[in-house]
Amino acid sequence: MALTTKDEVPAVMASDLPHSESESFSEKDVKEDLSHKVDVEAMSAEDDVGSAIIEKDEDVALEVISTEDDPTLPVFTFRTLILGIGLSAFTSVLATIYTFKPQNASVSQLFCLIIAYVLGTAMHSIMPSSGYWRYLNPGPFNIKEHTIIVIMSSTASTVAVAMEIIAALDLFYNIKLNAAVAIFQIFASQMIGYGIAGLLRTLLVYPTYAFYPNYISVVNLLQSLHFGGVLNHKKRRYFWIVFAAIFCWEWIPQYPFPLLTAISIVCLVDNGRHTFVRNLFGAGSSNEGIGLLSFGTSWTLISQGYPLVWPWRTQINSYIGMAIGYIALTLAYYNNAFNGRSIPWMSQALFDSEGGSYNQTAILTPDNNVDQAKLDVVGLPRYTTSYVISQMCYNFSLGAAIVHVLLWHWADLKKAFGGMRFLKSEQDIDDPHYQQMKKYKEVPQWWYLFLFAASLAIGIGCSYNRGSWLLPAWSVILFTFISCVIAICIGFIAATTGFQIQIKFAMNILAAFVHPGKPVAVMYVNLYGNSTAYQTLAMLQDLKLGQYVKIPPRATFAAQLAGSIIGSIFNYTMMISIVNNNREALIDPIGTRIWSGWIIQGYNSSSIAMGALGRELFAYGKPYYLVAFAIFIGLAFPIPFWIVHKFSPRGSLIGRASEYVITPIVALYVGYLPYSVNGQWWTCLVLGYASQVWARSRRPKWFKKYNYLTSAALDGGSQVILFILSFAVFGASGNAVAFPNWWGNPGNLSVDRCAST
Repeated sequence: MALTTKDEVPAVMASDLPHSESESFSEKDVKEDLSHKVDVEAMSAEDDVGSAIIEKDEDVALEVISTEDDPTLPVFTFRTLILGIGLSAFTSVLATIYTFKPQNASVSQLFCLIIAYVLGTAMHSIMPSSGYWRYLNPGPFNIKEHTIIVIMSSTASTVAVAMEIIAALDLFYNIKLNAAVAIFQIFASQMIGYGIAGLLRTLLVYPTYAFYPNYISVVNLLQSLHFGGVLNHKKRRYFWIVFAAIFCWEWIPQYPFPLLTAISIVCLVDNGRHTFVRNLFGAGSSNEGIGLLSFGTSWTLISQGYPLVWPWRTQINSYIGMAIGYIALTLAYYNNAFNGRSIPWMSQALFDSEGGSYNQTAILTPDNNVDQAKLDVVGLPRYTTSYVISQMCYNFSLGAAIVHVLLWHWADLKKAFGGMRFLKSEQDIDDPHYQQMKKYKEVPQWWYLFLFAASLAIGIGCSYNRGSWLLPAWSVILFTFISCVIAICIGFIAATTGFQIQIKFAMNILAAFVHPGKPVAVMYVNLYGNSTAYQTLAMLQDLKLGQYVKIPPRATFAAQLAGSIIGSIFNYTMMISIVNNNREALIDPIGTRIWSGWIIQGYNSSSIAMGALGRELFAYGKPYYLVAFAIFIGLAFPIPFWIVHKFSPRGSLIGRASEYVITPIVALYVGYLPYSVNGQWWTCLVLGYASQVWARSRRPKWFKKYNYLTSAALDGGSQVILFILSFAVFGASGNAVAFPNWWGNPGNLSVDRCAST
């Protein structure tokens, strides 16, 4: 189906279009397509998009995504159930395996989308469709079946924080939960977030401003794969060409030629001789450097910056933050801020007074509380300077996000919550996509209220284990409430900019003061203070996806529940099998080339540092007290910009500039660099400008047709080849195969030749 604009192309009902859903590549559709050939060609003049430049960021949801719908399309079919359940089981098992691998990999939504499309069209082609078979194969694989499968499988593939915490309890504290209790805990922790999300639909799903930039490319791909018309035929061909191109390219920087992931002229000239050069310009290896002027060609890394998807306003704020970060991190380290000059430049580990690894087990009693006498002997742990600044910036960002939403979106908040309006299922909202959804039965708000209350009760019950509380009931309620409030703020930021605020450091510090000296309780707070907010955000995004594709709301609700149930069961069963069979490797800080507990160890290390030693490290006057107080300092960040905008002349340069600044994004990106590899950001800057500034303003028709489809094709192709490489050569199958060393894959230097190894 042709993409439409608000002004140029008149509405065309899906029922009038020639076989508008899913042009499969099967022979059985040839006759159907040929019978409609004249009609399709007749539409070719209208099968184009307008040339008007998209001015407002949220207008991409109206200009790029079609609002058309065919309410007669089946949603829950035999294909939906078989592929939905099968892919949910597969992706949840795969995601759990990835959690315990040394490689940092995940199962993406686009990976699920592409696999579902291939299998769905294959089922339609292979299965008979006459007689009683028509009930199992009711026509071409359609966009609504496809979207339901994607929602189910991507929900199942999102590894629950509860599963990781249950693994940490087993590995490091020898606390083994009953299987039923563990599965219910995983499921309940997710459903609490889903209940909150349902109550926030009026604010963060229905309106046009809540357009979720990261999902535009997903919806654009779904409509291009399934809608008819000459333009969508061209778009399908374009997608598969770009998909194939990146599939063939991506393995080169990922495997034989890793130098291409971080190309730095400065590093090539220095060749690993100077530490300062490595710290500032290095970017190719984990925790090597912050990547100033380093360019990468691996889309797997470039996609972390969303250069083709995020609005330019979001991107430019992130790059402003990074620019400040280059200066702040370097000056802080070389001026011995936080006494970190004698320990590594970048690391998230704990260090002792001599700069070695901190022995956290040496300060605990058998029941996992702090032994003060042992602590006096061992001493307090130390963080690297870059990691302290990063934690501060994450907390600055959270404080700034709260005030930013209150100042800039107060009218929207008042409209949604005034008179308890958000409790009404039916809303009067002037959004074309939402208006199309009114033909379907909405999910009543009391369903979400019941889901929230029931899940909270189950979560409290599951927190009681063999005579003791892993987390007291009052604390579960407290952190769930805090998470509800924070979810509104981070939801607003994500819905309007595409950016997700990180809250894990803030929750851990708050938990450390609420539960001093209780590392298990601090770790468990992640379920209700951290995980709940992000499950809420994930649910909101899926609800918006359902609105864009015109999935009946109750079908979306059922798909999310089904995906969570399947994911909870397979998350736990796979996790317990891996933990029982690889315990020594998962406890070992280094691990093996096949198994690693680095993600689980992160929860344990954080619980020790924050839970056992929170007051010793983060209370006022202690070494890292600014990390805790950064939340309150960040509250002030948006105020000056809001005041300048409020009182400057309308339309003035200074007024528009102050409105353009999003302080939560700037603050977080100041501390975003001290992690993993950083060779992609300067490439992101170039591509972001080319897409969101040049193409959007100079080539608006191309931008509307192909920009977001290009992003989807690049993401999909790179993720499929990465999945293959993970099992073929990166060790996910049990055998890692290293590529021979050469100049582009050095053995005695980091991959960008900036540091000796």
